Amino acid sequence: MTTPSMPEKYWDDARDGDTCTSPTYTVTKERILAYADLTGDHTPVHVDEAYANASHFGCIVAHGLFGLSIADGLKTQSDYRFLPGMSLGWTWDFLLPIKVNDVLHVKFSVTGLRPSKSRPGWGIVVLPSELVNQHGQVVQKGEHRLMIPRRPGAF
Repeated sequence: MTTPSMPEKYWDDARDGDTCTSPTYTVTKERILAYADLTGDHTPVHVDEAYANASHFGCIVAHGLFGLSIADGLKTQSDYRFLPGMSLGWTWDFLLPIKVNDVLHVKFSVTGLRPSKSRPGWGIVVLPSELVNQHGQVVQKGEHRLMIPRRPGAF
């Protein structure tokens, strides 16, 4: 695991158009199986090698939500990260299968900055994000909407 070297940001520290690329994550069969055990989703294409090899994927593939979970975790390991806030939701698309030995990273940017109307002291940010494999292919993409603390005294 990578330890981020930059301090966590308040909402006020972000700028529209800021970008970041995360550290990498290597997908293993063991990690896919652990995710299956964690979630209880033992669909054969994720856990049964013979079944998966005979499927249209031709091999074991990770769960779609495995990819989203990894994308979110990679963002928290990035040099550009916010103080803990509240997730407001995701819009996420699954474009390509994630396979064993894929090396993934996340590219994200900052948009949609606005102060919260319902919670003084908080701001809203949208993070368009792409989960990218070692071939430069975007395997998943979408947006994460977050509510982030504002810098004390900045509002």
